[in-house]
Amino acid sequence: MSRKMLKDSPNAALDKSLLNRYFDLPQPDNKFQAEYIWIDGTGEGLRSKTRTLNGIPNKPSDLPIWTYDGSSTYQAHGENSEIFLCPVAIYKDPFRRNNNILVLCETYNFDHTPTATNKRLACKDAMDSPAVKKEEPWFGIEQEYTFLDIDGRPLGWPKNGFPGPQGPYYCGVGANRVIAREIVEAHYRACLYANVPICGTNAEVMPSQWEYQVGPSVGISAGDDLWISRFILHRIAEEYGVIVTLDPKPVEGNWNGAGAHTNFSTKAMRSDNGIIEIDRAIERLSKKHNKHIQAYDPREGKDNERRLTGKCETSSIHDFSSGVANRNASIRVPRSVAEEKKGYLEDRRPSSNCDPYSVTNALVRTCILNE
Repeated sequence: MSRKMLKDSPNAALDKSLLNRYFDLPQPDNKFQAEYIWIDGTGEGLRSKTRTLNGIPNKPSDLPIWTYDGSSTYQAHGENSEIFLCPVAIYKDPFRRNNNILVLCETYNFDHTPTATNKRLACKDAMDSPAVKKEEPWFGIEQEYTFLDIDGRPLGWPKNGFPGPQGPYYCGVGANRVIAREIVEAHYRACLYANVPICGTNAEVMPSQWEYQVGPSVGISAGDDLWISRFILHRIAEEYGVIVTLDPKPVEGNWNGAGAHTNFSTKAMRSDNGIIEIDRAIERLSKKHNKHIQAYDPREGKDNERRLTGKCETSSIHDFSSGVANRNASIRVPRSVAEEKKGYLEDRRPSSNCDPYSVTNALVRTCILNE
């Protein structure tokens, strides 16, 4: 990052080393900090705030329900503004460490109905059904994202032009091919510390674009794990004075967009001759294409319209397709799966800013419950 970028970014200009003298202060044994995290009214933005608690919780229900000002998060009006925060998942805090925790929460209105962006409740209802539990659905989500400078332009791109064409950047090495690897490495290690099942990362096709993979996660944990991994990514990039965007098409033209390709399998798919069940799932998905397109980005397909053009390694948003090793298809069956006749399928339609609860919910309802 150039000195000019550092000057323009107030966060990057701060001396982070000064914080260590305060983190070195002994923390009382009976006090810990819990960072409550939730999804705001946009369906893709994350918010958080901290409280001090006594004792270490064994499970989310041990934590108190809290509230926040929903009129400031696009979720309520000022005259009746409080939204309930209900803890649902706990992760280790890689920022404060010690016994401090990150707490993922569901959000509920004053009348205890779920907020419009609480997609977790419906997802959990599907995951808890006997038929779905029996199939032990596994998910691996490939989260693509793009780094932006403080001015909103892709990080490291020329201010009055464009980098060279795509080709050398994917999984690239070298200062002329890779941008902000430090943030990527920090995020990877922080996710491991937090017990997020991050399983890989790589530079993507467009310069300043990266991907990491989370999974395999079972059932509702897939959404929990991805949301927390996003929170950690935003927090780390914040310290560097860099913006992370999950925009599915951050740069118009012949530049790759960003998706959240979702790998999905059931116990039947993973068993011998599971290819039969994979083909059955693809057949069911082909009949519910529009339903899935609406579920796969926060604006019911409008964001994906810019990405799913049939170009730049995408399928057309209007047509369902599938194929072995085909990255221009809606559903890709990996070559190894076709050869071994068992495994999983990859749904390439979800946008990078999707709600993973909506994606995983749609997959199990279509492929397992046949709804």
